[in-house]
Amino acid sequence: MSSDIILKLEGLVAAYGRIEAVKGIDLEVKRGQIVTLLGANGAGKTTTLKAISGLVQPKAGRVLFEGRDITGMAAHKIAREGVVHVPEGRHVLRGLSVRENLELGAFTVSDGALRRDRLDQVFAQFPILKTRANSDGSLLSGGEQQMLAIGRALMHGPKILLLDEPSMGLAPKLVLETMKIVKRLNEAGTTILLVEQNARLALKLAHFGYVLESGVLRLEGEAANLRADPTIVQAYLGN
Repeated sequence: MSSDIILKLEGLVAAYGRIEAVKGIDLEVKRGQIVTLLGANGAGKTTTLKAISGLVQPKAGRVLFEGRDITGMAAHKIAREGVVHVPEGRHVLRGLSVRENLELGAFTVSDGALRRDRLDQVFAQFPILKTRANSDGSLLSGGEQQMLAIGRALMHGPKILLLDEPSMGLAPKLVLETMKIVKRLNEAGTTILLVEQNARLALKLAHFGYVLESGVLRLEGEAANLRADPTIVQAYLGN
């Protein structure tokens, strides 16, 4: 595998019981890029991310990370490798403060100085979280909770960030703010595999895109080319 490819899926099949949600897909993510995975609800996008991060065990195929086969590895071990998943719905823990939610993201980091340094970096990235550090994380607004979920992932020091529907449920203004955060993280060096319901916006951010339909990859290409093709937009990405 080329050294510039950080993540590669080969013939990945993932199923829930007898129902195959992902049907033998091939996908690559190059280091330093944003790659977006698009498709309608039920296309298999979330299942793909879960299969990569170990939350769903692949039925067949391989997941290669930095050239190593991590297929079927336990989720916490995959996280230790640097594959960090921000799931749909944010999953902020009720009853824990913003600071405590963030600190949970560094559960694999034994170096106290490094944990403090990462916390300072997250607070610098998201100043609102610093002002709310002692507040119950579940009482934040939707946009603030999304910042908290991303910040918690950054505490781990990800080599690649799997983002699942970061704009879901947010007001239009907050959607734009969230996408600016995604772009800023990438410009700072974070590789991102992005699942996003707003396909047009995702393709504006991404370097490369894949379109998934009923568990099968139908299209792939440079994001700018996908965005510019009116036939593709109408058939797969909505109006």
